[in-house]
Amino acid sequence: MPPTLQPPWQRTLATLAVVLGAAVLAGLAVGHPWPALALAALALLAAHLLRLRRISYLLEARVRLPPPRSGGGAWANVERLLHRARAEVRGRERRLVEMMRAYRAVATALPDALVVVDRNTQRLIWCNAGADRLLGLDYPRDKGASLVERLQPLPISHWLSAGRHAEPIVDAASPADPAIRISLRLIPYSDALWLLVARDVGKLMRLEQVRRDFVANVSHELRTPLTVVHGYLDMLDPADNEEWEPIIGEMRRQSQRMTQLVEDLLALSRLEAQDALEDEDVAMGPMLSTLRREAEALSQGRHAIVVEDLAGVDLLGSSRELHSAFSNLVANAVRYTPSGGRIVVRFAPSEGGGATLSVEDSGYGIPESHISRLTERFYRVSSSRTRETGGTGLGLAIVKHVLQLHQARLDITSEVGRGSTFTCSFGADRIVQRGKDPHEHPQDQHASRQGA
Repeated sequence: MPPTLQPPWQRTLATLAVVLGAAVLAGLAVGHPWPALALAALALLAAHLLRLRRISYLLEARVRLPPPRSGGGAWANVERLLHRARAEVRGRERRLVEMMRAYRAVATALPDALVVVDRNTQRLIWCNAGADRLLGLDYPRDKGASLVERLQPLPISHWLSAGRHAEPIVDAASPADPAIRISLRLIPYSDALWLLVARDVGKLMRLEQVRRDFVANVSHELRTPLTVVHGYLDMLDPADNEEWEPIIGEMRRQSQRMTQLVEDLLALSRLEAQDALEDEDVAMGPMLSTLRREAEALSQGRHAIVVEDLAGVDLLGSSRELHSAFSNLVANAVRYTPSGGRIVVRFAPSEGGGATLSVEDSGYGIPESHISRLTERFYRVSSSRTRETGGTGLGLAIVKHVLQLHQARLDITSEVGRGSTFTCSFGADRIVQRGKDPHEHPQDQHASRQGA
């Protein structure tokens, strides 16, 4: 028994002993000791039941009661402990309320829109004041309303369904004011709740447009002088002066690399300027055959090239842009895989009725710290290796923009020394049932079974 409880219990036991002893003595005096003892025990039991009833009332009462008197027995000590526990609970509740008020004040002061969404029903639970300006939502008016319906015409139904895999919407018109450009990000912070964050990106979009125009204009203007320089270099014959042969060769290589860089910049600027693509049925059988031939031509027999068509479906999108993206991934796999390595291009079904095209290599691999930045323009894991292989640093940026225009995403996994896998994931709305292509060459129909 803890020391703090010994005195009250001792006093209670002493009281019981005194009362029962007095009852026995009084019973002996009148010649009926046992009835007297029984009456005293019943009286003590009644007294304890009354104290227990008071304790129960204190537990159920929601009013603040005065602290119990000091001293007393075990029941008085229980009342004091109960009073102290309730005071501590009230203190914690008061601090929690103050913290909640402070957090709500901070959320209200933020210029960004914060919306708490129920994961299962996609209905609004709470939003701050910024949500009124950017999204047209008001709390408590819209509490319990469907977020998909309230944020029309934003196409966020599939986006919300993606949950943790939802890519941020970088630029969209605000439902409250089409003149306001916003970005949307979905943050799952519990099993049942999501946080939707909307931000005004109008200024950033204007700056981005200035940058795009600058890059596009400069790249376009560089085309002509590069063409002239390249033409004059082709006219030079190294045989006229053998000492100039390595210099002329290096100048030709660098001019070609500069020309490729300009072409990639123009392609990236063109993709960034587009909000959507004109969709068509993209036959994946011929596409995979083309990728295999390109990989073999670039490899020159130095790698084992395997193409697997496991999905048996086609895609809805731009054939030109998808070929550009897939070709970039295959070319990177060939460039960064040592001789004797293996490259697998696999088109396979995915969960939810979608499909994935993955390019797997057994190359050098990429450190984990670099993976999140690979799709940035000109970002290089190894500058010297990129220069040796002739890369421009824009290939993965082009891939990312092409996939975004197709509502798809790029996933990258890699292990240093064991290779990398780049996976393009397409949703079910991009899947088209494959029909036999009468123009497909018989050899291409079995491209998925061939490897070198």
